[in-house]
Amino acid sequence: MNKKEVLEIRKQYTHEKCSISRICGCYVDGEKNIKTQIKEAFLSLPEEETFKYFNIFKQTLSGTLGKNLLNLEFPLDAENPGGPQEFLLKLRDSKLQDDVLLEEFYQKVIENYYFPENYYIILIHVAYDIPGKSTDGSEMFDASEDVYEYLLCSLCPVKLSKPGLFYNTETNNIENRIRDWIVDPPAKGFLFPAFNDRNSDIHSMLYFSKQAEELQPEFIENMFGCTLIPLTAESQKETFNYLIEDTLGEDCDYEVVKNIHEHLTEMVEETKDSPDPLVLTKPDVKRLFELSGVPEEKMETFDQTFEAAAGEKASLLATNIASVRKFNIETPDVVIKVNPERTDLIETRIIDGKECLVITVNDHIEVNGVNVRTIAPQRDEDYEEEFEEAIPASAPAAPDAPIDFGATQA
Repeated sequence: MNKKEVLEIRKQYTHEKCSISRICGCYVDGEKNIKTQIKEAFLSLPEEETFKYFNIFKQTLSGTLGKNLLNLEFPLDAENPGGPQEFLLKLRDSKLQDDVLLEEFYQKVIENYYFPENYYIILIHVAYDIPGKSTDGSEMFDASEDVYEYLLCSLCPVKLSKPGLFYNTETNNIENRIRDWIVDPPAKGFLFPAFNDRNSDIHSMLYFSKQAEELQPEFIENMFGCTLIPLTAESQKETFNYLIEDTLGEDCDYEVVKNIHEHLTEMVEETKDSPDPLVLTKPDVKRLFELSGVPEEKMETFDQTFEAAAGEKASLLATNIASVRKFNIETPDVVIKVNPERTDLIETRIIDGKECLVITVNDHIEVNGVNVRTIAPQRDEDYEEEFEEAIPASAPAAPDAPIDFGATQA
C-alpha cells in the first residue's frame, strides 16, 4: 500500500463515512487471561465511544511507510489450506459472527504477542464501497464498482491512571482521585487484506508498530506466517553505513561520503510528492555509489558486500537511510552540525602536515549564545600605515622605479 491508499482508508473513520459493520474485542490481563469480551454492531455503541474508537483505528494506520507501517506478503506456505492466510480469510468472511473463530483468533494473539501487561484486542469488520475515480482524480461516489471487505486489528495497552487529587463538584471539596484502567493508543495492529491498487489483495497485509524498532518478528511469523520481514529503519541505516565503510575501506574520505549524502538527498527530494516511497535495491545503491565518485576498483566486490550485509533481494527505504534534516561531522572532541543544504561550506585541507576541516563562515558567529566578531580581512588603512613606516614621507617619488624595501629599511 502507498500513502494515498492508506489515507483513503483512514478517511473512512468518521460517522459520515463509517462502513464498520461489527466490532469485537477482549481485555487480556498481564497473566494472559481473558477478563471480558465485547461483540457489538459498531453503530449501536454510544456516540462518545465511537469517536474514541475512530481515533484508535486512525492511529493504527498512522506513521511512516517502511518504518511504522510495513507491507507484508504471505509466502506460499502461509497460503496453503489450514495456513494463517486462510484462517484470516475465514474470519473476514464470517463478518465476525463466528464465536469459535473469534475465540481461536484471540488465543493466537495471546500465545504469540509479547506484552507483559494488560492490553485490549480490538477487531473490526468493514465493507467499504470503493468509489470510482474520474479522469481528474476526484471521487465519484455514485460509481462504486467494488467492495473492499477487510479486518482491522488494534492491540492497545491498558494502564492504570496516575494517582492524584481532583475537585469533587458534589461535595465542593478536593479529594483523592479514583484510579482507572485507561486504554492507550495502539502499540501494534494490522489490516487484512491489503488495499493495493485501490482493491483487495489477499496475498498481502499491512502491519503497524508504534515503535519502529520493536516489530516483534516472532509475532509476525507465528501469527501470519510471514518470514520475509523488512529490516527495521535503524537496521537499514546501519546496513547502509556499513556498505559505505566496507566498500571504500581505507579510502572512505569526507568528500565521497558527502557526495553520497547529497545525491541521496536529491533523490528523496525529487520523489517526496510520490505516493510510493523511494526504495533502493542492490543495483540502485550500486549506481548511487558510482555517481558519488566511489573508485571503480572499489566496486568490484560490491555485490558480495551488499548480499552479506543485507541479503541478495533486500531493499532499503531511502527515507530510512538518508539524513535529510541533518549533516553531522563528529570527532572524539568536536561535533559539527551543518545545514544539509550547505555542505559546500565544509572542506578538508592539509595544514602544517595535519588533515583539517575548514569551515567557511559569514559575518555572524555565535558562541554559547554570544555573538562574536569574525576575523575581518586586513584593511587598506592598515596596509598604508605599514607602507608609510617603510618609506619616509620625504622620500622622492619614483613611480616608475622599482621599490627596494630592503634598501629603504637599511
